[in-house]
Amino acid sequence: MTTYVLILLSALLLATGATPVAGWAARRLGIMDQPSARKQHVVATPLLGGLAIYLAFIVALILFGDRFYVKQVAGIILGGALVSFMGLWDDRRGLGPIVKLVGQFLAAGVLVITDVRIGVFPWLWLNIAATLLWTVTITNAMNLLDNMDGLSGGIAAIAAVFFLLFAAMSKQYLVGALAAALVGACVGFLRYNLNPARIFMGDTGSLFLGFTLAAVGIKLRFPDNSAFVTWMVPALVLAVPIFDTTLVSISRLRRGLNPLTTPGKDHLSHRLARITGSPREAVLICYLLGCASGVVATFVTQASIPEGYAVGAAMALAGVYGVWRLEKAPLL
Repeated sequence: MTTYVLILLSALLLATGATPVAGWAARRLGIMDQPSARKQHVVATPLLGGLAIYLAFIVALILFGDRFYVKQVAGIILGGALVSFMGLWDDRRGLGPIVKLVGQFLAAGVLVITDVRIGVFPWLWLNIAATLLWTVTITNAMNLLDNMDGLSGGIAAIAAVFFLLFAAMSKQYLVGALAAALVGACVGFLRYNLNPARIFMGDTGSLFLGFTLAAVGIKLRFPDNSAFVTWMVPALVLAVPIFDTTLVSISRLRRGLNPLTTPGKDHLSHRLARITGSPREAVLICYLLGCASGVVATFVTQASIPEGYAVGAAMALAGVYGVWRLEKAPLL
């Protein structure tokens, strides 16, 4: 536990110190997010906050991580570096969606090669396919969720806290170290990203967070319960980004738009902001939803198979109702 605290605090301090430097560098290099009709901010804002998150995460693990897990940590770091570099390039120059998708599958392939893969199914090919699909889906979900001040970083921090809790419960050092580094890096960054944000993480940060959360979710194990029920725990922890991506995809497909490349104010946070009249309240509601889904996931870690699937079915039905209810309201 002491190691987890050291990793968390070092990542927090590093992110707190590195984020202003990243903002200065973004201004000097012209890597700025310009205001537009589809965005919340009204002034040009630096985009390199994700680089501070990435560096804080890596350095904290190098300083206090256990070298015993070199192969798998190296795979996660290498894959994370690949998606972060793509995000940085996209923030600076722009990348086509096909190139980004291919790069994400390559990064997910790095996880498979280094034995970071789902092991629920009896067939290797199905576990590999599930690993690729899960990783790319969560990577893009966190990228899509990065649409309001403090949202993506806060949800990532909440998810990482629950992953850290589960790792401590099951004595999984690798998962705990990765989760602790994520918590610290995100919280340190959030000091500058909460509304009104002074810096954005950009695709550099959102793609990295999505990829790393997906990898940590894959590595979670619950030896005291059946994998037949605990496989849904990471999905429940990440219910907010999964729901947001589902909502946006259904909404845009219904309107004949590309769900991944079409920008718009049709995300969960935007709809909640219209209902509450406040972007801050919308983000706080998303935080509460993230905490609630994490609590549900905690119950499932100890649930019997019937209990776990009953909870999973209830969450799925709640998600379907949420999509229907929000999509029923007209977009402004």
